[in-house]
Amino acid sequence: MSTIAPHGLHHVTAIASDPQRNVDFYTRVLGLRLVKQTVNFDAPDTYHLYYGDARGAPSTLLTFFPWRGVPAGRQGSGLTTATAFSVPPESMGWWQRHLTGAGLVLDGPRTRDGEEVLTLRDPDGMVIDIVAAPGDTRSGWDGVAGVPAEHAVRGLHSVTMSERLPDATAEMLAGVLGMHLQGEDGDRARFAMAGGGAGAVVDVAADARPRGLQAGGTVHHIAFRAPDQETQARWRRELVEAGLRVTGIVDRQYFTSIYFHEPGGVLLEIATDQPGFAIDEPLLELGRSLKLPPWLEPSREQIARALPPLHVDAPATP
Repeated sequence: MSTIAPHGLHHVTAIASDPQRNVDFYTRVLGLRLVKQTVNFDAPDTYHLYYGDARGAPSTLLTFFPWRGVPAGRQGSGLTTATAFSVPPESMGWWQRHLTGAGLVLDGPRTRDGEEVLTLRDPDGMVIDIVAAPGDTRSGWDGVAGVPAEHAVRGLHSVTMSERLPDATAEMLAGVLGMHLQGEDGDRARFAMAGGGAGAVVDVAADARPRGLQAGGTVHHIAFRAPDQETQARWRRELVEAGLRVTGIVDRQYFTSIYFHEPGGVLLEIATDQPGFAIDEPLLELGRSLKLPPWLEPSREQIARALPPLHVDAPATP
């Protein structure tokens, strides 16, 4: 077993199609803050959009590569098939009314792992769970008109990985990544990081469906938290010693990352908590304009021409 363990989820990155539709849904409907407009550093003609709480804290982040014209993906085994957000338990009725009023078709509420869950799909078909999570003390983002602070999304709750051979994935999560089995519910097993709870949970579901197709409306990868680069480097050494193919440490400007696959094929990342999103714009201005890393700044004009314009609502005033 690993001598270190992730501190929780860092972020989830998914694939979308239309960037403006993506911004409108996640900021206006789910009430998240757009904390960074940047580009996919590996394909800078495409946005990379980050959503989260007021400062884009690790464990609150959902990010997207919105590729215009991307075909629809297909849910199935070997994919992260649901991304869950945490809300206060007393807010579930409000969220049910709010989401129905936005024209969404909901599944639930139902009880799963002892928690009340609402399921919906975003405009690209990505599966989103809203989970009533008692004891989640994160404050979320209260700058959105129409989503009162007391009902605001607190951050990521968990992810669901669907696997044809769940035992192999479970063995890696527990034996290599140092998570612990927290419980089982039917064909699902819940693994916890640190103390568990909202923002520190991975669910592994047995799934006999054919392998999913990663494209629009599906998750690209999930990332776990490392507090600093020293811990991340230790992770890399341990993963390599365990026989995994791991990338070198990659500079993502707002954190550094390593990447590897679990046995079922899901791409995993370990990302650092630092330096965060306020290194290139003030906290109050997060997400208002396009930010590029230093190595792409010389190409700013060309990159900006290739990107569609985005309209971002100003934060709500008290």
